[in-house]
Amino acid sequence: MAKISNSFVPKDTIIEELNPMTKILAVFSLGLGTLIFPNSWLGLIIIIGLFFVAYLAKTLKDFTKIMFGFGIPITVMLMFIQGCYSPKNVTIIAEFGFLQVGLEGVLYAFKIISTLLVFLGTFYIMNKTTYTGKLVAALTNSGLPPKAGYLVLASLNVVPQMQRRMEVIQEAQGARGVEIGGGIIARIKAYIPLLGPVVMSALTDAQERGMTLETRGFGITGVKQTSYVEVTQSNLDRILKAILILFFIIVVILTVLMKLNII
Repeated sequence: MAKISNSFVPKDTIIEELNPMTKILAVFSLGLGTLIFPNSWLGLIIIIGLFFVAYLAKTLKDFTKIMFGFGIPITVMLMFIQGCYSPKNVTIIAEFGFLQVGLEGVLYAFKIISTLLVFLGTFYIMNKTTYTGKLVAALTNSGLPPKAGYLVLASLNVVPQMQRRMEVIQEAQGARGVEIGGGIIARIKAYIPLLGPVVMSALTDAQERGMTLETRGFGITGVKQTSYVEVTQSNLDRILKAILILFFIIVVILTVLMKLNII
């Protein structure tokens, strides 16, 4: 049985059972919809909805940490930059000595923040609720070439694999008496001996993986390749896809009408 990467832990939820293509469509539909919409209130509504989705996916605690951990610093930074120095500022809402906070800059900062958080939140939920092999199988079934699918799989697995490899090497060096703790200088010194084994093992794995794929006929043309992982599309997937596409179309129409000052 294939190992599951650190980013995915099965929790048997309704979000986990969705087709990966439905989740990818949600990322782009919600993210792009928030991006093109003229103001930030749509993004704020979607973000609130994402917290509910994270609750259904049983990842609410981690989702809240990453949303606030990223959202608070970026909000402070953009509010300062856009609120005080945006060329769009006309209406002054606050003054702090030599600094003036403009309403237009603040609203634009909210727009950027909401867009970033929607993309971050949707992608995080997709990543946490989707097995990598299932994602690649869904992409391949949708017409992606198998070689491109393998590149996607290898790219998504490289970080978890390197982390596991470093943990094993650290434990081995710790068992041999090598100092791996202490202050920042000691930690830097401890990581230097890791580079050689990690790089060499990565090159060895790449060579072995290439030989394995060649042995199994991965590059053979003229045959239909199959996948061990089965990906199905339920009625819920079809309904959600239709809703997401309809949502994006409505957002585009509303955006055009608002730009033309019709509504």
